[in-house]
Amino acid sequence: MYLSETKELTKAIEEITEVAKGFGLDFYPMRYEICPADIIYTFGAYGMPTRFTHWSFGKQFHKMKLQYDLGLSQIYELVINSDPCYAFLLNTNSLIQNKLIIAHVLAHCDFFKNNIRFSNTRKDMVESMTATAERIAHYEMVHGKEEVESFLDAILSIQEHIDPSIVRFKLPPKTEDDIADDDSYKKRGEYDDLWSLDSSEKQSQKRKIKKQKKIPPSPEKDLLLFIEEYSRELEDWQRDVLTMMREEMLYFWPQLETKVMNEGWASYWHQRIMRELDLTTAETLEYAKLNAGVVQPSRTSINPYYLGIKIFEDIEERYNNPTEEMIRNGCEPNKGRDKIFEVREMESDISFIRNYLTKELVAKEDMYLFEKKGRDYRITEKDYMQIRDQLVSQRVNGGFPYITVENGDYLRNGELYLRHGFEDIELDIKYLEHVLPYIHQLWGRSVHLETVVEGKETLYTYDGKEMYKQRI
Repeated sequence: MYLSETKELTKAIEEITEVAKGFGLDFYPMRYEICPADIIYTFGAYGMPTRFTHWSFGKQFHKMKLQYDLGLSQIYELVINSDPCYAFLLNTNSLIQNKLIIAHVLAHCDFFKNNIRFSNTRKDMVESMTATAERIAHYEMVHGKEEVESFLDAILSIQEHIDPSIVRFKLPPKTEDDIADDDSYKKRGEYDDLWSLDSSEKQSQKRKIKKQKKIPPSPEKDLLLFIEEYSRELEDWQRDVLTMMREEMLYFWPQLETKVMNEGWASYWHQRIMRELDLTTAETLEYAKLNAGVVQPSRTSINPYYLGIKIFEDIEERYNNPTEEMIRNGCEPNKGRDKIFEVREMESDISFIRNYLTKELVAKEDMYLFEKKGRDYRITEKDYMQIRDQLVSQRVNGGFPYITVENGDYLRNGELYLRHGFEDIELDIKYLEHVLPYIHQLWGRSVHLETVVEGKETLYTYDGKEMYKQRI
């Protein structure tokens, strides 16, 4: 990039940042990097500039870079949720492209900083992933690259099966011998150490744990954490890697939960900010073309940018001009901007769509459900409730199957029993048959998974050698 172009970009960053702050956006300090396509697509494939190496990331890079080389798709920017917040801009972007992108990423950063789902994400994850990559590289030197990569394959096959709840209870100790090391069983008050003169309380606590026949005591959603805590086969280095991989997935999870909101928020604000800039006629036309490409609707799929921005615009309009019923419920006129900031802070995609996708908006946008029959697509439903519920169901658990651990000592033999929370969508059986051996690799003993196939409850079992299927 030439010196004159750098000065223009720096000036644009300062101007757009000032406008964004004037609108009330609150973001972390920003760091901008201009990168060639190879670097941008490497970051896109890995999810983070400092992440560990793995063959699956290389495969994703090749696919994304090939599409870019063939002109089928293009990544203009990447933004990272951290403090400071990093934005990477493609070095072939024009100035107007970068202006739009800067406005867009500032809104993303505002969302990262203020949305409740991101409140527990680590803001030093760039540095943390650097340390993770170094530790994994060390384990590859000690245990061999193939063994470590095989273990990573197993973890990555189930990496989405965590519990991202903002508040969650601690799993119980594995055995009564673990009580002494468990903080929840240590003294809780100033004078509780006096009770150590008599071991009766400790013995009582041990008896309570001993009576606990089933682990976990209730269905456990966090499969990675359960395996990390209870697997009898993992070596120390494997448990360490599993812990690091779960930590990374907890960092990425809020982005899965808020895709529609996050992109809608960023699109809403880049439009508002760009209107405040003094653009030339040529820049205005270029911007209009770029913006249309980002937020245009699709006839056959949901564009999260478009759906998100339309819901935010509808919220602002309705709360600026409330109905009599809304006024009776305490809503004041001209509070639309305040309301969208409140929504940005408190909601995830599920509650955002359920609470704010109105019947009127569905009709206005001519939304419908459809299915492919033969070579044709046919509309199957235009009812507002059905459309809303279908969109919500697609966002539940980030769009991944809901799997829980039912028993970690099934048949009193240390076998793992899992259950699929079936909600009219069957599992991909071929994928299931590939994943169960990976779970067996992590658990070390037979793995069972209960699901529904063709309307009948079915149990799949992998014992380390063969896959079995039976009706239950």
